[in-house]
Amino acid sequence: MLDITPIAGALGAEVRGMDLSRALSSDDVLKLRKLLNEYEVIFFRDQDISPASQKALALCFGPLQTHPAYATVDGFDEITILESTPDKPTKIEAWHSDMTFRQHPPLGTVLKAVITPPKGGDTLWSSMTAAYDGLSFPMQQMLEGLNAIHDFAYGFRESLAEPGGRERLADAVAANPPVKHPVIRTHPETGKKVLFVNSLFTTQIEGLRKGESDAILAFLYQHIKTPEFTCRFSWQPHSIAIWDNRSTQHKPINDYFPAHRRMERITIDGDKPY
Repeated sequence: MLDITPIAGALGAEVRGMDLSRALSSDDVLKLRKLLNEYEVIFFRDQDISPASQKALALCFGPLQTHPAYATVDGFDEITILESTPDKPTKIEAWHSDMTFRQHPPLGTVLKAVITPPKGGDTLWSSMTAAYDGLSFPMQQMLEGLNAIHDFAYGFRESLAEPGGRERLADAVAANPPVKHPVIRTHPETGKKVLFVNSLFTTQIEGLRKGESDAILAFLYQHIKTPEFTCRFSWQPHSIAIWDNRSTQHKPINDYFPAHRRMERITIDGDKPY
C-alpha cells in the first residue's frame, strides 16, 4: 500500500511504498498518473535507480524528448545532465516550465538527484492551476484566447552570449524557432485551466503593444510566486521528483555555491497546448 504525504496546500506529495527500480505494473502506472493529476508534483526518497530504470519509468508516461543544449548520460541521449560545479555554476535562476519553446512542450519530467550539496540546493514548484484560480474573473476573461511567444534563443541568451556559444548552439537555435502557445491552456487529462507563460522562455503576448505585454507578463510572473501556490523540496541523493510540466513551474534555489550538485533529467513528450 502506498503512503501519501501531502507537503503543501496547493501541490506536492511524498510517496512511499513503491520501488521505482523494478518494472512497474499497469496498476502502478495508473496510480502514478492519478497522483500526478492530483498533486502535480510527486516525490520519492531512497530510489537508487539506474539510467535504464529511470528511462523505463519515464516511458510509462509516454515517448521521450531530448534536449538540444545539455550533455547527456553515456548511452542515454534522453537523460540530460544538469550539473553545477565551482568552475561552471548553473545559469538557471528563473521560474519556468521545461522546454516550452517546443511545439509540443513536455507532458512531464522525471528528475533524479545524483550529487547533492551538504546544505541548500532545494527546488520550488508552483501550481499553475492554483495560479489561474487565483486570478480575478475579469483577468481570467481577458487572458482567455490570447497567445504568447516562447523562444529557445531567449531562454538561452546567456549561453549564446558566451565565447563560442552561438556556434555551439547554432543547430539548436535553427531547429527551435519561436512558437506560439495559449496564455491559458486546458489540461488535457483534468480539464482544468492553467496559466501557461513563464519568465525563462516567454517573450511577449501576441497582438498586444509591447508596453501592455510587458506589464501583463510582469504581473503574471510575480503572481505565480505567491507562496500559497508553491511547495519546496529538499533533495537527498537518490531522491526522485516527477512533475506535470503542463500545470507547474519550478525554480532551483542556488544557495549552495561552490558545492557540487548533479541532477539527471528526462522529459516526456507532450501534446500541443490548447
